[in-house]
Amino acid sequence: MIRVSGLKRQVVSRVNELSSDGMGAQEQREAICKSLCTMLKELYDHYNYVIIPKLEGSGIKFYKYEELSEENKKVVDKYFDEELFPVLTPIAIDYVHPFPQLVNRTLALALTLVDPETENLEEKISAVQVPSNFPRLHPLTTKGISDSDTGSEKNFIFLEDIIKANAYKLFPGMKISSCYSFRITRNADIELEEEEAGDLLTLIEEEVKKRRLGIVVRLEVEKDISEKFLSFLVQKLNLDDTEVFRFDGPLNLGDLMNLMKLDYRKLKDEPFTPRISSSFREEKDFFKAIRKKDVFLHHPFYSFSSVSEFIAQAAEDPDVFAIKLILYRTSGDSPIIKSLIEAAENGKQVTAVVELKARFDEENNIVWARALENAGVHVVYGISGLKTHCKMALVVRKENKVMKRYLHLSTGNYNPITARIYTDFGLFTADEEFCKDSTNLFNYLTGYSKQVNYKKLLVAPFSMRKQIIKLIDDEIKSHKKDNNGHIVIKTNSLVDEETICKLYEASNEGLRIDLLVRGICRLKPQIEGLSENINVYSIVGRFLEHSRAYYFYNDGNPILYTGSADVMQRNFDRRVEILFPIEDSQIKNDIIKILMTYLRDDVKTRILTSEGKYLRKAELILLFPHDFSLASPPFNKLDNPEESLNAQEFFVSKVKKKHLEEMKKEHRKKHKKRK
Repeated sequence: MIRVSGLKRQVVSRVNELSSDGMGAQEQREAICKSLCTMLKELYDHYNYVIIPKLEGSGIKFYKYEELSEENKKVVDKYFDEELFPVLTPIAIDYVHPFPQLVNRTLALALTLVDPETENLEEKISAVQVPSNFPRLHPLTTKGISDSDTGSEKNFIFLEDIIKANAYKLFPGMKISSCYSFRITRNADIELEEEEAGDLLTLIEEEVKKRRLGIVVRLEVEKDISEKFLSFLVQKLNLDDTEVFRFDGPLNLGDLMNLMKLDYRKLKDEPFTPRISSSFREEKDFFKAIRKKDVFLHHPFYSFSSVSEFIAQAAEDPDVFAIKLILYRTSGDSPIIKSLIEAAENGKQVTAVVELKARFDEENNIVWARALENAGVHVVYGISGLKTHCKMALVVRKENKVMKRYLHLSTGNYNPITARIYTDFGLFTADEEFCKDSTNLFNYLTGYSKQVNYKKLLVAPFSMRKQIIKLIDDEIKSHKKDNNGHIVIKTNSLVDEETICKLYEASNEGLRIDLLVRGICRLKPQIEGLSENINVYSIVGRFLEHSRAYYFYNDGNPILYTGSADVMQRNFDRRVEILFPIEDSQIKNDIIKILMTYLRDDVKTRILTSEGKYLRKAELILLFPHDFSLASPPFNKLDNPEESLNAQEFFVSKVKKKHLEEMKKEHRKKHKKRK
C-alpha cells in the first residue's frame, strides 16, 4: 500500500529515476512480483498442508457448504436470510454502471449471471461486497456437520461460502453461472502540502478519507478463477500482470487470527507475565527511585506499566509543575492519555507533541489530539515537513525549592498494547545533561528554537548520520591500532546508502561487523573484497524485534547508543529522531548481554547470504552440526580468531546448491505425500 504503490505512481507519472542498483520502477515491480509469487505459494502450501491438518488434528475444522449436513445447511441458510440478506447489496457492472468503488482490502464476490428467458444468453456481471462487520469465520454449532459427523469439534464455515451458496436469492429470475472471491488493495500513502495547509489536523482528516478509494495496486483472486473473468477484472481495475495474485485457499489469511479467541491453550504460546523492575518494586516513589540511579526496562520482559504509572504519578503529584510527552502511536484506551488529561485538569502545564502523520494511526491520533485539546493540554503537531518519531517524556518537579527534571527515553511508542509484543529498550534518568538536551529538543518541536547542537543526544535531521559515520570511522582507527574492531548494529531496516558504504569500508579494513536487521536490508554481506567481514542476521520470533542499538567495541571501552532511529534515509533526513548514549556501566553491560544473546541464537535466526536469500541458522546446524558448532560469533575481541568459524563464511564454503536442491526435493515429497 506504500512502497509498491509508490513504484506504480512513478510508472504512471513516467518518472525515469533509477534506484541505486540501476533498476527502474517497472523493473522493481516485476522483480517484486516474481519474488512474491514464490513466497505466496509457500505460504498457501504451508496453510493447506501443515496448518489445516494440524488444526483438524486438534479438533478445529473448516467446512465447505456442500460438506454440511442437511440440518446444518438449514441453520446456515437461516443465518443468511435473517442476518446477511438485508445487509448485502448486489451491484450491476455494465456500460451504465461502472465498476464499484470497493473499499480497500475488503473481500468481495464477482458473479456472472444469465437470464434464462432471453434467447441471447449474454452474461451479466455483478459484484457483492462481503460485509466486514460480520465474523469471517461463522461457527457451526449444530451437531452433525455431515451425516456421519459427531459434531464435537470446533467447526467453522467461511462467510463468503455462506453468501456464495445463497447468492441466487439476491438475483430472482437469474441464473448464476460462476462466482469468485476477490480482494483489492489500494494506494494508502498520504500526500500533504503542509506549507499550504491552514489547519493540519483538518487536512489529514480529509486525506485519510481519500485513502479508502486510492488507486488499485493489487488484485487477489481465487486460484480457479476463469481467465475470461480475470481479464475483465484486470481491465476494469486498470491493472497489469505484476499486480495480480492467485491464491489456492481463502483470501486474507489474517482473518484466521480470530481463532486466537478459542480456549485452546495447548495451541498457543505459554502465558507470559512481564516482571517489574526491582528499582520500582523496592521504591514506590518513581522520582526517588530514578534519583538513585538510571533505570533500564527491556520490554516486553519488563512491564510497560512502570512507564504508565510514572506518568500517572506525575499527574497526581502536587510538586510536579509540567509534563511534556511525544505521542507517535498509542492505543485506543491508553492510560497515558488519561493521565495527561488528568494532569491538565489538575492545573499542570501539559504539552503533547502528537504526530498526526503516523502512518495508519492518523485517525486514532486525531481523536486523541482533540480529546487532549479539550482538556486543556497544549497539543503541538511538530515541525512542518518532518515526522516526529522520537520517544521522550519529560517531567518537571519542584524539590527543595529547585526545579528537578526526570526523563524517560525509549526505542518504542507509548502504547501499552504493542509493548506486550514488541521488544524495546527504555531508560529512566534524572541526569541533568540528558534532561537539558531533551528540554531543548521540546523547545525545537513546539516553538521557533533553532537549537541544532546537543551534548548527549544524536538528533536527526541535524547530525545523526554524520555522527554515526564518525563512530564507524573512529572504530576503523581503533582497529588499525589494536586489530580488535567490532561493530554491532540492531535495527529494523538498513537502507541508508552512505552508512552502508561506510560499513563496506570498515569491512575492507578488517573490522568484525554483525548486523541484526529484522526487516529490509540493502547491504549485501559476504562479498569478497567488499563485505566479507559483515554478517547479517534477521530474528523473527514470538515478539516483534523493535529495539535499536549501535555498539562500537572501542578497544575495550564500548560505546553504546540506543533510540528510535533505523538506518534509513527517512529517519536521518525526514524525521525528528534521537539516539541516546548508555553511560551507566551496569545498564550498558545488560544491553551488551542482550545483543550477545541475539547473536548466539540458533532457533529464530535467519542468515542473509550474498545472493540476498535467508536461511535458518537452525537448518544449517542440523545439516552440518560439527562444522557449525563454532559458528556463533564471539562478541568482542577474539581469543582464538583462527579457531572461530564465521557463520556466513561457513555458509559460503559448505552449503552448496546441491544441498539446497535436496532440501527442496524433500519438501516437495512431503507436500506430495500430504496431498
